[in-house]
Amino acid sequence: MLAIVNSAVVEGVFGRPVSVEVHVSNGLPGFTVVGLPDASCREARDRVRAALLSSGLKWPDQRVTVNLAPSSIKKHGAGLDLPIALGLLIASGQIEPEVLLDIGAAGELGLDGSIRPVAGLISIADATVGKELIVPIQGSAEAAVARPGAVRAAGSLREVVDWLVGQGLRPSFTEPPSASSPGACDVRGPDMADVRGQPLARYALELAAAGGHHMLMVGPPGGGKTMLATRLAGLLPDLDADDALLCTRIHSVAGLKTPSDGLVRRPPFRSPHHGASAVAMIGGGSTTIRPGEVSASHSGVLFLDELGEFPVAVLESLRQPLEEGVVRVSRASVSATLPARFQLIGSMNPCPCGEGGGDDGRCRCSAVAIARYGRRLSAPLLDRFDLRIDVTPPDSSLLLTGPREESSAEVRVRVAAARGLARARGFRTNAEMPADVLDEFAPLDAGAERVLERALQKGELTGRGLRRVRTVARTIADLEDGRLTIDREAIARALSLRSRPLLGIRGAA
Repeated sequence: MLAIVNSAVVEGVFGRPVSVEVHVSNGLPGFTVVGLPDASCREARDRVRAALLSSGLKWPDQRVTVNLAPSSIKKHGAGLDLPIALGLLIASGQIEPEVLLDIGAAGELGLDGSIRPVAGLISIADATVGKELIVPIQGSAEAAVARPGAVRAAGSLREVVDWLVGQGLRPSFTEPPSASSPGACDVRGPDMADVRGQPLARYALELAAAGGHHMLMVGPPGGGKTMLATRLAGLLPDLDADDALLCTRIHSVAGLKTPSDGLVRRPPFRSPHHGASAVAMIGGGSTTIRPGEVSASHSGVLFLDELGEFPVAVLESLRQPLEEGVVRVSRASVSATLPARFQLIGSMNPCPCGEGGGDDGRCRCSAVAIARYGRRLSAPLLDRFDLRIDVTPPDSSLLLTGPREESSAEVRVRVAAARGLARARGFRTNAEMPADVLDEFAPLDAGAERVLERALQKGELTGRGLRRVRTVARTIADLEDGRLTIDREAIARALSLRSRPLLGIRGAA
């Protein structure tokens, strides 16, 4: 007898529908899975058999063939355990086939018959065909985000079977989260009021938040670089509906923790260790494509602390996603395009020893070592940082008895207003504004044109740098009064924030 159960698998960060076809026939007892399954899919035989027996159900002593259609795509993970078990019960005559005509299923089976969550459940739910979908209780909230009013959560195989044969209660629908319900990850983080005696760094951080600009901070240990970076996400507004759904997909597929209500609403903040590999940063894998840190920080912040300690190959791999907002990962058997539009914040010491490379005798680095350290950031990568500032330790008196600084909530009001002006122009942030619309949305007065012309003639700006300086100047004007024309002062300030002397680093301005 043949049974077909609807399900799906994950490709990249999106789902692909899969039909689980189970055929039971007379012959030498055996269990075969075909349709490009990976090792975890092939191991479903042992999990399904133990789950059936633990649930008081029969394992057919016949020839069983499971086909995962379409056979042209690789199937991976244990999310097909539940549909395989249900198909097996139908094909062996233990459940009537009509009960699953318009119902999909996804979930891993435990040996005791429990149904366990799988990565990417929100993408699986979105791709599964059928009016209703049976999923594990854990993860049902994120599945309900993709399929509101169609997700039924169950804790065990026995519970599902009792419902299907009319001997148990029908699993209840899982309600999708409302716009007002708080999630476990919806926190603002550390407050800007804790940052004292850093007026330039605070202003640059506000600019970065308001315009979505990439920022590099250089300074000795203890200057406050990490302290500043960890407060950036708290200045950003909540994600809109589309970005929230996409971020939830990415986090679910990557196996990252999602809020209790299933929906990521706050911009993510990721800070990988400087020992991360290129695959961990960009994403990839040999048989399946797993999102990397650049995708996990989509619509949020990617903070690279100790930037000069990252492998050069890892740093150079950031150049393409910084420009295009996506990562294209290709392998011999699989390829995927992953979202990767993030805000890059970097921090590093001015030299290998961190003491500054100055003339006070504290620095132990030779000129060759400082030059080698600075070359870890290539000119093309350095050119992609809109803001580059020196961060020095504040005066001790300000740390102890300094005046109260503005809180994140106060700064967030100005950031939201500036971002609102960018949205009115048709862009999420000023940093995403292309060069062909700058004359319309960021026209220059005569004084500003002269300043930029001198910078170009001196070789202080590249073509990319010219666009980025103008977008930073646009953000400066938006934070002040929203004036349409960019004046000389705004351009000069944008240039100064981009071309401040960075000890040990040489590159394009």
